[in-house]
Amino acid sequence: MPHPLDAAAVRAWCGLALEALGRERARIDAINVYPVADGDTGTNLYLTLESAARAVEAAFDGHGSAGTAPCLADAIGAMAHGALIGARGNSGTILAQLLRGMTEVLAADEPASPARGCPPATLRRALRRAAAATYEAVAHPVEGTVLTVATAAADAADRAADAAPDVAAVARAAHDGARAALRATPGQLAVLGRAGVVDAGGCGLVALLGALADALSGEVTAVPVVVRADAPLPEAAGAATAADGCPTAEHAHAPGPAFEVIYLLEAGDAEVARLRARLDGLGDSLVVVGGDGLWHVHVHVDDAGAAVEAGIDAGRPYRIRITHFDGTGGARPAAPAMAARAVVAVVSGEGLAGLCEEAGARAVSVRPGEPPASGELVQAIRQAHAREVMLLPNDPELRHTAAAAAEAARTEGVRVALIPTRSAVQGIAALAVHEPDRSFDEDAVAMTSAAGATRYAELAVAERQAWTMAGVCQAGDVLGLIDGDVAVIGDDLTRTALTVLDRMLSAGGEMVTLVLGAHAPDGLAERLERHVRERFLAVDTVVYEGGRYAPPLLIGVE
Repeated sequence: MPHPLDAAAVRAWCGLALEALGRERARIDAINVYPVADGDTGTNLYLTLESAARAVEAAFDGHGSAGTAPCLADAIGAMAHGALIGARGNSGTILAQLLRGMTEVLAADEPASPARGCPPATLRRALRRAAAATYEAVAHPVEGTVLTVATAAADAADRAADAAPDVAAVARAAHDGARAALRATPGQLAVLGRAGVVDAGGCGLVALLGALADALSGEVTAVPVVVRADAPLPEAAGAATAADGCPTAEHAHAPGPAFEVIYLLEAGDAEVARLRARLDGLGDSLVVVGGDGLWHVHVHVDDAGAAVEAGIDAGRPYRIRITHFDGTGGARPAAPAMAARAVVAVVSGEGLAGLCEEAGARAVSVRPGEPPASGELVQAIRQAHAREVMLLPNDPELRHTAAAAAEAARTEGVRVALIPTRSAVQGIAALAVHEPDRSFDEDAVAMTSAAGATRYAELAVAERQAWTMAGVCQAGDVLGLIDGDVAVIGDDLTRTALTVLDRMLSAGGEMVTLVLGAHAPDGLAERLERHVRERFLAVDTVVYEGGRYAPPLLIGVE
């Protein structure tokens, strides 16, 4: 039975699209020859959509206490914003702009009756705006790419909308139109024709539109994307075949710039217009998407420093990622020798990151409210260049993300042990007993035991009124969380910390670990150390600086 295009449909769309891109990721990676044969288009699209889906879930979670769902504008807006901040590569950046284009129409035409959702004509206009937005984002549009596929989808939606009984029929028509256009891309772009493949970014868009049609129709079809060219190709231009049956990306175009530079940018429209012109003169594959003061910038250049400096001149760039290409335009393979075993730890705060790195671990630094995607953890595992990896998520909310990353890394031949650390202080305890010279299983057991033997607490400031295990808190109250649950509500951070310490040490302990955030009160560490020394004999205390993004105080008791 068809479903209305509402917030629930957006949520379902995200889930189905992630499944589709997960199935097709390797096949899309294998045919990636344009604009750079770096074999990561499928992965970039998946990671971009994973960020979008996480943002949509956050929008629903924000309404959970009220027992209501977000409106369509909030849900589709969250999807577009999540894609923008998490966009990867050329393909992910264009996908973020496509979703932003849809948002402009769907958010403006919120239906009077949410139960009925948007009419077919609104989805038609949203797809048309999405196609136009992709062309606006690219400095030099090229046909035979995802841009062409998006336009064909909009054309098919236009033809179907007047007679369509519901939005599901429009979405299905758009999907069919996109599939037909995708098959024709090798005849429009020479590099695709030589390789005997269709456009990789277009494949991702077809998967996305198929998921939208499934979400609205209630029928999960899971139609595979087309990766081969329709017509036979000249023998000299024939493509080799990968082990999974996909054509390989051997027939890349001529070598291009040496670096891919990506960053988020806070800047005004006028500054971004000047930035576009400046980056266009530095390199190619320029895509700038966003608006309302937040932009995602992607460009291929020979001078990565100049591209970043251009962003600094325009506004405030952050989350800067620079990837070096090899001489053929593909990603440069990692050359370092493989280590026997490594540790990868997720931490919040540069102080904790430095502490982990001093202990020999590879730190994945995150900001509050910006958890890493599973793909980021997989990438960190790869960059550890080890045959065996101990993965420390240091957050109970990351258990599923970390498990997915561990499973993905195992398929690449890396032996991964997921150590169930729920806090950075448990991660510190696990790192303290890590011994790479003993057997993998013994090391994993020792690290897990050390983490499990460490009780953890965190002090935070309440952002709003809420019910907790310790009663009702008000905005501005200091919350003392022990083992993940609110145990103490106070009005002063130092006094609350003392109460939390007393409760934790009442059950015994030999070592107290204190991690102070940048905004902890002056003298807090000394006050807590003195309290432990005076009240609890034979209990040692160690203090670390967590840094700017760490919570005000973390406490560990072993």
